[in-house]
Amino acid sequence: MEVLSLIWNYGVMFLVVLTVLVFVHELGHYWVARRNGVRVETFSIGFGPEIFGLTDRAGTRWKFSAIPLGGYVKMFGDADATSRPGAQVSAMSEEERSVSFYHKRVSQRAAIVAAGPIANFLFAIVTLALLFTLYGQPYTPPVVQEVQPDGAAAEAGMQNGDRILSIDGESIDRFQDVLQAILLRPGQPLEMVVERNGQQVPITVTPRVVQVTDRFGSTHTIGRLGVLRGPDEYRKHPLLPAIWAAGKETVSLTTGILDTLWQMVTGKRSTDELGGPLTIAQVSGQVAQTGLAALLWFMAILSVNLGLINLFPVPMLDGGHLLYYGIEAVRGRPLGERAQEYGFRIGLALVLTLMIFATGNDLVRLGVVKFFKDLLS
Repeated sequence: MEVLSLIWNYGVMFLVVLTVLVFVHELGHYWVARRNGVRVETFSIGFGPEIFGLTDRAGTRWKFSAIPLGGYVKMFGDADATSRPGAQVSAMSEEERSVSFYHKRVSQRAAIVAAGPIANFLFAIVTLALLFTLYGQPYTPPVVQEVQPDGAAAEAGMQNGDRILSIDGESIDRFQDVLQAILLRPGQPLEMVVERNGQQVPITVTPRVVQVTDRFGSTHTIGRLGVLRGPDEYRKHPLLPAIWAAGKETVSLTTGILDTLWQMVTGKRSTDELGGPLTIAQVSGQVAQTGLAALLWFMAILSVNLGLINLFPVPMLDGGHLLYYGIEAVRGRPLGERAQEYGFRIGLALVLTLMIFATGNDLVRLGVVKFFKDLLS
């Protein structure tokens, strides 16, 4: 029974989460492609041999495939699931050209490619808006309840009752905004403005650098302010304000992810924090056990990650295709086949390297590497 429980809580929930997000992403590509008159041959959840599927009246084969780590939409003219042009593209008839992806205008092709990541961002906004309407948005006034001695806030002269108005010029509406700014900037001086006794007081705070281990066993470097806040509250919003709040939250998540990645690139944050499919499976199972609201939060965050990563200008990802289309728009003609082939190979190597590295982090985090070391020693 314990094995069945593990399979359900981790394996099944991971597949549910991944399937929903992949479906949303690929549906974005599919929907815009169909709106632009492109024939879609295959809509697949997963890669490899087909497990089961059906063909609709438009001729699209909707299917589930054996390797459930991703998915693809294969359009008329594609050579394979990676959306490279097939050899038959140059020899198409006029009728075939009218439904071929590669014979559409640059703007149409760019819209079709961008639709996948955009769908992920829209999914995050809709999901968060639903949560903010039904469950409420986390909200705690940005007021310092207590300054802890010997902390970064005490060192900067912050006092009990201070209301934080802005950090580095960005206005603060709730304490959750303070946490995000502090956590992502360990050891970096931050210019704050606080309201104290009706006066606006500027102070400079440098969050302490702290190593923490979360409940999933991952170690993170974060900043710590050294203050206590009031109890968390949840405020429900009507639908339209909820959508606006969800949009702001999605932007905040996006900038937070970019900030974290930039810190990794510049060496300010360890790349050991990168997680792969095993970490996603572990977190999916843990979060699912805490309730539907937490699972939807996690899916929204993961959807933003998926949409953002796909926009990176790496050949083979959507962002790489958009880069090619941008070059084509400037040059007036597409890049040569050899240049695109080299770009694809480089992109594939980068993606595979990242996946291997992230999976390696997963194995270390889950103790698998230590287990085999101990076994062989």
